Amino acid sequence: MNEFYKHIYDKQKAVQDMPSNKAIAQWAINVLHLLFPERNSKSFGSVEEIATAFQASETELYDLMLKTKACSTCDIKNVAKQFFVQLPTIYRTMLTDAQAILDGDPAAKSMNEVIRTYPGFLAICIFRLAHELWEQEIPLIPRILTEYAHSKTGIDIHPGAFIDEYLHIDHGTGIVIGETCRIGKHVKLYQGVTLGALSVEKNMANTQRHPIIEDHVIIYAGATILGGETVVGHHSTIGGNVWLTSSIAPYTTVYHQPNSKFIDAKPLA
Repeated sequence: MNEFYKHIYDKQKAVQDMPSNKAIAQWAINVLHLLFPERNSKSFGSVEEIATAFQASETELYDLMLKTKACSTCDIKNVAKQFFVQLPTIYRTMLTDAQAILDGDPAAKSMNEVIRTYPGFLAICIFRLAHELWEQEIPLIPRILTEYAHSKTGIDIHPGAFIDEYLHIDHGTGIVIGETCRIGKHVKLYQGVTLGALSVEKNMANTQRHPIIEDHVIIYAGATILGGETVVGHHSTIGGNVWLTSSIAPYTTVYHQPNSKFIDAKPLA
C-alpha cells in the first residue's frame, strides 16, 4: 500500500498548484456578468471601472492558463490578450443568439428574460467563450468550460464545434453537438437532439465525423443526425424522433411516422 500512497502523493505534487474546475468555470461566469449586467448585481461607477474589471479578467485568464500549463509552446500572455480583443465580436454573436430565442419562442417576453433565465442561452454563451480558446489551441480549459455548462443545463456542446450566428436552443435538455459539427445561421434545435458521429473509433480523430447543418434549419425534439458526410440542406425541417444518416437537399421536410395504438377505455361505474 505504501507504494500506492506514494503514487497518489506524486500525482498530487504534480497538480497541486492547478486551479480547480470550479475556479475556471467561475472565471467564465464572471466574464458573462461583465458582458451582461442583467445577470450581475454588481454595478460600476464609471467606464474606467468597467475597463479595469475586464483587464483583471484578462490577467485571471493568463494566470489560469499558466497554472494549468495550458500551452508549452505558445505565448499565453498574448493568447489572453487576443481573447479579449475578440470579446466584442463574441459578445455581438451572443446577442444574436439571445435575439433568435426572443424571436422564436412565444414564451419569451423580453431580452432580459432570455439573458437571465434561458439555459440554452447560458450554454451557447459558455460555448462561444470556450470555442475562442479552442481556436487558440488551448487544451483542457475549453472542455472544462463546456462540461460546466453541460452540468448546469444538460446541453453538451463540444468546444471544437463551429456554430454561426442566431442559434436558438429551445428547452435544450439532452442536446449533444459533437466536436466537428458545423451549424449555420438561424438554426433552431429542440431538446434531445443529437448531432453525432456514426463511429467513435479512435482512428477517426481529426476527421469530419459529425454532420453539417446549413442555414435556417429546424430540428425537433429527439431527432438524431449522424455522420461526417451528412449534410442537412438549408431551410429544411427535421421532425421529432427522426434518425438521419444521409444528406438531404435544401427545403426538405423529414418526419417520423409513429405506429401508435389507441384503446378506448370504458368509463368506471
